[in-house]
Amino acid sequence: MTVQDTGSVEDLAARLRPGFTLGVATAAFQIEGSLTADGRGPAGWDAFAEKPGTIVDGGSPAIACDHYNRADEDIALMQELGVDSYRFSLSWPRIQPEGKGAVNPRGLEFYDRLIDKLLAAGISPMVTVYHWDTPLPLEHAGGWLNRETAHRFAEYSAIVAERYGDRVDSWVTVNEPVSVTLQGYALGAHSPGNQLLFDCLPAAHHQLLGHGLAVQALRAAGVSGQIGISNMHSPVRPASNKLSDRLMSDALDMILNRIYADAILLGEYPKPPLALSPLFRSLGPVQDDDLKTISQPLDFYGLNYYYPLKVASGSGPAEIPTGAAQEMVNVPFHLAVYDEYETTGFGWPEAPDQLTTLLQEMQQRYGEALPPIYITEGGASFPEPDHVTSPLQDTNRITYLAEHLGHALTATGPGGDAEGIDLRGYYVWTLMDNFEWAAGYSQRFGLVHVDFDTLERTPKESFYWLRSLERARRREQQL
Repeated sequence: MTVQDTGSVEDLAARLRPGFTLGVATAAFQIEGSLTADGRGPAGWDAFAEKPGTIVDGGSPAIACDHYNRADEDIALMQELGVDSYRFSLSWPRIQPEGKGAVNPRGLEFYDRLIDKLLAAGISPMVTVYHWDTPLPLEHAGGWLNRETAHRFAEYSAIVAERYGDRVDSWVTVNEPVSVTLQGYALGAHSPGNQLLFDCLPAAHHQLLGHGLAVQALRAAGVSGQIGISNMHSPVRPASNKLSDRLMSDALDMILNRIYADAILLGEYPKPPLALSPLFRSLGPVQDDDLKTISQPLDFYGLNYYYPLKVASGSGPAEIPTGAAQEMVNVPFHLAVYDEYETTGFGWPEAPDQLTTLLQEMQQRYGEALPPIYITEGGASFPEPDHVTSPLQDTNRITYLAEHLGHALTATGPGGDAEGIDLRGYYVWTLMDNFEWAAGYSQRFGLVHVDFDTLERTPKESFYWLRSLERARRREQQL
């Protein structure tokens, strides 16, 4: 598929329902840079990235895409792209450097300007309150293992709700609590670098509690926008029909999917099979009313989907890259290969049909408790050059996006396998190549190529493909 393949674009555009949101997503720590500018305090990720060996290419987030100084240029790119919405995150340590107490006026003003310029450009802001950049003083106090962090997050949420609540159309409280829990606290591949394995689960509970308290803070401030949360979800399957594989598949499904969605949507944690109970002991009894706080009704639920997982019992390194392959030798299962799928630059299986499976599972598990869905992240990295002089021919990314969006629309459309789901939008990860956490600058997910030596932005062919889809959708809706 290419940009010139207008028939495919027109067909896909015709299937986009009125009001369906097409957007792009980023995260503050990955693009902003200026880590020491304007009174911003350090994040746990700043300290983690400075440790030798934590970032695969030795890259530093200090400059990243320099979005802090180039926001106007990036908004102009989005305006040219024609997207309905931009999902971005606020930097907690830029707004509240200590993670509690005094705010930083210059940090607040940066996002004031960003939101106002987005609105002037006709782009709807979707704000993520927390996308992994815990202020370092809170990290030193235990981070998300410390219940107090949830209350500090509520205080910070109240600050940003009061400041921006009249202009933000959608709020995501927490992005991917599962990734923070597993990569940061269980396996140590991400900040803060803890390797607690299954004893990481208090970090999951406290993030969920922080989410619930943030929902209360946003609503108490009277924000005008809709409120939700985003989590990464994956279909999980056993590698064989052996009991041990099925049990380990159930364990990963719980720790990856159900702990979060069950608590948020059903107000309860899933009960593990008796044989798995010892693995989940650290989740333990929770305080009275915690689950009531966590499970307040939401306006939407955000799904971040990248790949399915196949689980085999027994320890060993993951057979697909997870960012923590070596650390996986310490858990009682490993991830097996999906031979039937091509893979991305990260080695993740390209499995758009499994997005249908995921949506179907969400519908079956949560039924009427499931609010409208946004796919708040979807995209792929592929091997690409550091320097370009013209639009990169990333047809693999175009195919990836077209197929995933197409499967999502089919699954949730009339007669689809997840027809009962109210799918409201799809956000592409990501607008531009960026600092990809522990992978540094080695993985490029962007619609826009960034030369990290010159910081020059060059739209890729996928950028122009999405622009053509946006234009075709508008033509279709004018008929």
